[in-house]
Amino acid sequence: MRVIVTGTVGLDKVPYLEKVRELVQADGRGVEICHIGRRMYEEAPDVKPGRILDLPLSRLHLLRRTVIKDILNAAEQAENVLVNTHATFRWRHGLFPAFDFDQLSKFDADYYICLLDSVDTLQARLEKDHEIDHSLKDLLVWREEETLGTEIMMMGCNLVRQGKESARFYALAIGRDNSTARMLYRLLFRPEMCKAYLSFPMTHVTKLPDTLAEIDKFRRAMEEHFIIFDPGDLEEQDLYVEALEASQAGHKVIEREVLGQVLRFDVAEIMQVAGDIHAQIYARDFMLIDQSDMIISYIPEMPGGQPGLSSGVERELQHAHEATREVYIIWQPRMQPSPFVTETATKIFTTVDESLDYFRQRGYIKG
Repeated sequence: MRVIVTGTVGLDKVPYLEKVRELVQADGRGVEICHIGRRMYEEAPDVKPGRILDLPLSRLHLLRRTVIKDILNAAEQAENVLVNTHATFRWRHGLFPAFDFDQLSKFDADYYICLLDSVDTLQARLEKDHEIDHSLKDLLVWREEETLGTEIMMMGCNLVRQGKESARFYALAIGRDNSTARMLYRLLFRPEMCKAYLSFPMTHVTKLPDTLAEIDKFRRAMEEHFIIFDPGDLEEQDLYVEALEASQAGHKVIEREVLGQVLRFDVAEIMQVAGDIHAQIYARDFMLIDQSDMIISYIPEMPGGQPGLSSGVERELQHAHEATREVYIIWQPRMQPSPFVTETATKIFTTVDESLDYFRQRGYIKG
């Protein structure tokens, strides 16, 4: 198996991929993980850490090609190879690709995985480990460019992939503490497992601890049995909501603890990129649904007996239905669901256990 793994600066993909390696090895398989950036520094010992993108593009291009050539040779002897790289760079040279199609087509990847993380987490890592001038807008743009660049990378290589099934592209949030490494392992090495997008209210339940506990229990139960794409692994709406509340209260700065460090965010800057945050949430969640086999939605009962059916959840259910994905709903309210729910649902359950029993009967999960 051949896999390309991309992601923006500030992701810290190395420990994430090491977790994947541990899972693969525990399964009795071998895997070679090649970090292109690390190998380029080894190839150019005169370049100081963090300064490689300051090189002239001609030398940078030559370094990358040399490293990838070595990887191509090594890949011939390895059963499974994961290449950690970037699809794009935006630096003093402007925006430019971080790959060459002729070399990537020879590598002939089966999967192209773009890893994602939230802007506050990216900000925390960049402040700690990098000296890069950037704004929140930059982080959002870089992430969008990297996602699109990876998909273009796959599409270009698929054009020359003869006699084989087309390679696949997936976007995957790395989650807090690299929590989704198990999902990437399953995606690559357990392809028989069903892929499920989890849908549940988020913003409207942030101050309801009992409801949050219900939702978390649902998420943990589904993670045991499926390849999960969970929007809660990359949640940025709360950053906007916090900034909005601060703005209304006349505050200019908010503080958040991220990765063990306290960050100060300019409220006006967050409000300026609010449209970008919302647009990316909208597009990203639909993309995650499209790369799933089904959507599983948990609808809690809110205080007062109303369904916890947010506009976002409703739109996700409709999109999944129109994308011909199976739509499963775990309905907790005593109030009956409306036809707008029942007419798009494949099946509606009253408990998580009931849904799991059904999924076992259908063969979607084993045991």
